[in-house]
Amino acid sequence: MAESDPSQQRPARPTCIAPAFTSLQKILSHAPNTTPLLAFLFIFFVSALTLLILTALALSVTVLGFIFFTPLVLFTSPIWLPGCTLLFLTAAGFLLACGFGGAVAAGSTWMFRYFWGMHPPGSNRVGSARTRIYDTASHVKDYVGYLQSKVRDVAPGA
Repeated sequence: MAESDPSQQRPARPTCIAPAFTSLQKILSHAPNTTPLLAFLFIFFVSALTLLILTALALSVTVLGFIFFTPLVLFTSPIWLPGCTLLFLTAAGFLLACGFGGAVAAGSTWMFRYFWGMHPPGSNRVGSARTRIYDTASHVKDYVGYLQSKVRDVAPGA
């Protein structure tokens, strides 16, 4: 019966909570959304687990390969050594020939540009070297002439 008595009913809630509720909404509206973060963490952990499984699988296959193929390699090593030596020498010769071919191509290109007057890098040093060689040759020629005149002066009956 107390339930039906209107004087016994609870009073209504005060309406002053509304401003606090709106300020809470404002704070929550500026809070970061955690859904992208959770999605990133999920993808990160799934990727890390996948890579860990693949690494373990690769390591297992490598160990099993060593176990099964080591006897094969040991029994066939008299064939492998000359074959690998021949393969190494062939590859080294090919790379050496390619290197020399590249050097010849670069030198030929430089000389072509130099003789056609296109002034490649370092052409000024070639000109100064040519001048020094010419000056040295003329000095040697003059010195040889001087020595020949000295020999004529010293030699009796010449």
